[in-house]
Amino acid sequence: MRILDFFRPPPRERAKVSEDSETIRRISEAIDQLPPERARYIAAFAFILGRVANADLDISREEVAEMERMVERVGGIPEEQASLVVQIAKAQHKLFGATENFSITREFGRLATRAQKQALLHCLYAVSSSDHSISVREDNEIRAICKELGLDHAEFIATRLVYKEHLSVLQG
Repeated sequence: MRILDFFRPPPRERAKVSEDSETIRRISEAIDQLPPERARYIAAFAFILGRVANADLDISREEVAEMERMVERVGGIPEEQASLVVQIAKAQHKLFGATENFSITREFGRLATRAQKQALLHCLYAVSSSDHSISVREDNEIRAICKELGLDHAEFIATRLVYKEHLSVLQG
């Protein structure tokens, strides 16, 4: 079974197609040899990283490099594949991000354990701080993602404190 086939709903469920977003399908095709749930997890993970990187409407080279490292490490996939996944996620986010942010984050929340959600939170701050400054928009986007994933405020604040030296709101 190809990963793309996994995303095609049975005829009676075609009305639910919006839940299986085109973004996740396209990224998943790049990592087709993985088990379907793992491919969906990596696709959603990469998209959410792109969501934060693009929050300030500028995805820097440092942010892309950090995203690639995170996808490679978390996904357990080769560097070349991680790079491709990030490029697709970045492009898809720029094209469809505003309309798919919530649904993809919700899908990630369904696939991930609480520990994986907390790890994602750290990854989001690592990506946004890779250029040594976390903008207010990036910080707000991370907070929104936290809420969408069902992480509580204490978890958000504890992680945010780790990266406080990069928060632009606290810089001179």
